[in-house]
Amino acid sequence: MAELPETPGMTTSGDRAVADAAARAAGTREVNIDSVPSLPVPADTANVRLGPEIDSACLALLPMVGIWRGTGRFGNDPGERAPQFGQQITVSHDGRAFLRFESVMWSLGADGAASGPGAREVGWLRPQADGTIELLLTHAEGRIEVFYGRAESLTSWALSTDAVWRTPSGPAVIGATRLYGITGDGKLAYVEERALADAELAPYASAALDRIAG
Repeated sequence: MAELPETPGMTTSGDRAVADAAARAAGTREVNIDSVPSLPVPADTANVRLGPEIDSACLALLPMVGIWRGTGRFGNDPGERAPQFGQQITVSHDGRAFLRFESVMWSLGADGAASGPGAREVGWLRPQADGTIELLLTHAEGRIEVFYGRAESLTSWALSTDAVWRTPSGPAVIGATRLYGITGDGKLAYVEERALADAELAPYASAALDRIAG
């Protein structure tokens, strides 16, 4: 089919698409994650005093609920004292029988200042009727892990991987353990060990984070 020749002042389909996109953006260009309208369902809360009531199934994990922020170190070098990364962990819920878990890390320079973004992971803590705890984690670096464990005490939890899936570009992690606990001064502390395809289970990272919400 023959096409009409373009003439001065004629609006082409491409021009219309650009104009339509600009019109649609007029109502969203100043809106970001922290200012979108709320959802028509209860919002997650990281504070058990606010928002929906926590499900009774999650009471074994209750001390973990909150927003925690601080610094940590990689490996297990007793001579290393300077923090190597910053981290925020958010443990929240929406009233159902699971907790949302999110970790955001950032690199620290020699002066202790943030020098760039680091690892990201998000997942779900799912307490079970038999007292076990499932932790499903997705890592931005290309790995999904399924942990199983249980509460060691009222304020400590030990988990280890049952399965690890990784993409071709993901790091060669084949297993991991995590021990979380609330310290005497109220911090959320943890130690993580990782096993690689060519290395046995060894300390990978540890941190002690201050509660900043909850």
